[in-house]
Amino acid sequence: MEFLGTTQTASYCGSKNACALSELPPVTVTQESFQPYYLPGYRYLNSWRPSLFYKVSSLQSCPDEGSIGRNPLRPPTILPALRTALFSRYSRHDWDQSNMAQIRGAETSRHWANRLTADSVRLMQDKDQLTRQMQEGTYRNLGQRLSDIGFWKSELTYELDRLLTESHALDTAKRRLECAADELESPLQVALECLYHREKRIGVDLVHDNVEKNLIQEVDLLKCCQHQMKKLAERCDVQLRDNRDAQHAVERDLADKNSAQFIDEKCFNLRNTSDSINFFHGVEKIDGTVSVPETWVKFSDDNIRHSQNMRANSIWLREEVENILEGSSDQIWKQFTNTNLAFSTRISEVTDVKNKLQMQLAKTLQEIFQTENTIMLLERAIMAKECPLKVAQTRLEHRTRRPNVELCRDIPHFKLVNEAFTIDDTLQTLKLRLCEAQDTLQLLVLTKTRLEHDLSVKANSLFLDKEKCMTMRKTFPCTPRLVGYT
Repeated sequence: MEFLGTTQTASYCGSKNACALSELPPVTVTQESFQPYYLPGYRYLNSWRPSLFYKVSSLQSCPDEGSIGRNPLRPPTILPALRTALFSRYSRHDWDQSNMAQIRGAETSRHWANRLTADSVRLMQDKDQLTRQMQEGTYRNLGQRLSDIGFWKSELTYELDRLLTESHALDTAKRRLECAADELESPLQVALECLYHREKRIGVDLVHDNVEKNLIQEVDLLKCCQHQMKKLAERCDVQLRDNRDAQHAVERDLADKNSAQFIDEKCFNLRNTSDSINFFHGVEKIDGTVSVPETWVKFSDDNIRHSQNMRANSIWLREEVENILEGSSDQIWKQFTNTNLAFSTRISEVTDVKNKLQMQLAKTLQEIFQTENTIMLLERAIMAKECPLKVAQTRLEHRTRRPNVELCRDIPHFKLVNEAFTIDDTLQTLKLRLCEAQDTLQLLVLTKTRLEHDLSVKANSLFLDKEKCMTMRKTFPCTPRLVGYT
């Protein structure tokens, strides 16, 4: 192995006859016969050379019989064992300068490290104290917030109990009317409840169909049959709806308070050692608030005041319930029958559509299964083509290393290039087909989701019409009760 920066001539390359040290030729500067290799990141020797780099002792080979006819300019052969002693790459001054530079660099690094350590310790202490103070402030604020929520929860609960009690009292007062008014009020409430339940239909099923039209006609007929009690009954219904709206507002506010209290209690009980804490990057930049403390208090106060107003109106209306009116039993029965027939027709239509959607869903699921199998086969085909492509490209890469004239563009080269391009084109075609299959699968999954959603919509409509509405409409007052005789 040759040393970097020296000639490639070794002791075994020259004559076997040793040379006497006393017979040395004049100093001869030789040209290096090769370019030395330098590792990445290392400084080239040519960029800086010590002054003693070329101060080499003069050596001369002794002439012998085998030297006749050789080039007289050939550099002398030097033994590797004497190479270090013959010339030096660095001087003592270079060595001292290098050591001093290393010492100064180490002292500077330690100085900056000490300053950084002291500043870091002080910074950590300050930030730790600031963090503890902020956490204590947040703990107190959460405690105060929980106290406020508890107060308004008690107020809302008290008002909700009074509102529920008043609504029940108003309904009892309506039932205390004359027998005819009571019997007419019952089918009216049934029809209204059917309308309320049908408002819970979802999406495209929320249509103004014959059932809804017949229910509206039935409500209007029942109200018209009440004569003088009509306005009073309408006011009672409106008041009950208003009470229900106020009750819904109070219950929703109370439910929100319960959820907020649960969340704030959970936050209040969180500590630095809790298991449920985690990073949520960027959450502090999101402002999803919809109120401030003033509007938050005003919202609950308005709900309570609205509920109190509804209770006052209900109390005043209960005092006016006194009159009895008769209705037309024939028209009521006819409308009741028409509404039930509309319900039956609508239920049959929805059932038929639901069955068709289920058939389409089954076919879609089968197609999804087949498309998934196709995707799996395409992925396997792509994986199977990767190894032949690797083989072809590896062969081409190895053949590029052929020396000199052997680097021939022969028939195997053409075949390998053609093979690589063909396999690559095959891979691109398979990948394109895989993307198309995946898009088709996504479309099928979307269709499946839509079908499932439509099925859930139809099931909800059937449940409302068949279970909710028709269950309430199984009973109806008889003619004597409708005319108020019993």
